[in-house]
Amino acid sequence: MKVLLVGGGGREHALAWRLAQSPLLAKLWCAPGNPGIAAVAECVNIPAEDILALVAFATREAVDLVICGPEAPLTLGLADACAEAGLRCFGPSAAAARLEGSKTFTKEVCDAAGVPTAAWKRFEDADEARAYVQVMGAPIVVKADGLAAGKGVVVAATLEEAQDAITAIMDDRSLGNAGAAVVIEEFMAGEEVSFFALCDGAEALPLIGAQDHKRVGDGDTGPNTGGMGAYSPAPAFTDALREEVMARIIRPSLAEMARRGTPFRGVLFAGLMLTPAGPRLIEYNVRFGDPECQVLMLRLRGDLLAALDAACAGRLAQVALDWSPDPALVVVMAARGYPGTPEKGSVIGGLDEAAAIPGVTVFHAGTAQREDGAIVANGGRVLGIAATAPTLRAARDAAYAAVDALDWPEGFCRRDIGWRALPAPG
Repeated sequence: MKVLLVGGGGREHALAWRLAQSPLLAKLWCAPGNPGIAAVAECVNIPAEDILALVAFATREAVDLVICGPEAPLTLGLADACAEAGLRCFGPSAAAARLEGSKTFTKEVCDAAGVPTAAWKRFEDADEARAYVQVMGAPIVVKADGLAAGKGVVVAATLEEAQDAITAIMDDRSLGNAGAAVVIEEFMAGEEVSFFALCDGAEALPLIGAQDHKRVGDGDTGPNTGGMGAYSPAPAFTDALREEVMARIIRPSLAEMARRGTPFRGVLFAGLMLTPAGPRLIEYNVRFGDPECQVLMLRLRGDLLAALDAACAGRLAQVALDWSPDPALVVVMAARGYPGTPEKGSVIGGLDEAAAIPGVTVFHAGTAQREDGAIVANGGRVLGIAATAPTLRAARDAAYAAVDALDWPEGFCRRDIGWRALPAPG
């Protein structure tokens, strides 16, 4: 099969790395890709959100399957444009991608399907939102309604934090049009996990659980980010819990989407809060998580391409996936200034030394290559230093040994990835 993978981050590097191992693969392109992806795929200089150019390229090259990594092209209608051109695309239609593109839409689907989630209310007026928060009290959660690259959620411990979040999102438009409206939710106490399922519009195939680390600092301190690390398996996510999530959250949501005439095809990413009353949905994403995808791809045994192809063809019932029992862990290396304005252009040394550590795979996210061949930082989250080993402790030790092998003073990471399952290193 000839495959076009859309995107250029750490998630796409992990997907490309696994897709390149498929016996079904004849040719793999990635648009736009990155220097790490270039080792396993031919990178094409087309932005991920240039839908017309992506479809034209896929048509010209007679691509058998387009696989979309990030959410933005899906909300812009990549899958719809592919369908109109007679191309197959792994990813939901723009209408179905509203599960990530609009917090309000997801809440409405949950209410209609009886999916357990936080009580909520939507506001388009900042003063009304502030008044509501004042009445409800803290802790409380403020979410930008639209896409915000993982930065649109504020878990406010105090009323002042909640009011500041509303001002920043709605008045100052710190997140652009994503903050034209906010959804304010009750605070849910518990442990957060990430869960993924492949969907073909009718059937859903559960993958495995993972746990990520959203806040920028050790001990879950500082602002939310797109994710500073992840590990799998998550001890809290048992087989019994997986079945409960499928029965109470995933399948009812799929049924409601089909009832609305917008069947969901692709990967459904459920952010879950494990509360004393059972699992409750925090939010849906319509693509693999980043950095959760990195640990999933390390643990997956079998043919990813065959599974994604089956999801597109409505044949998920015939697919069985196998997972390595060995845990996997990824540490995100970010550029100084993240999650605010990251410093770009600093040279990253020691990549070969890091990758040479047994069990380690280095995934590129926000990198670029200069004319002299040097790899430089070109984004906020820059590298995913991933490792797999027979135990989570060994995987963590290998990942941090690789971090320490890097020569990049301008980069930083959390030093406690996996802390819920293991004591902090050192």
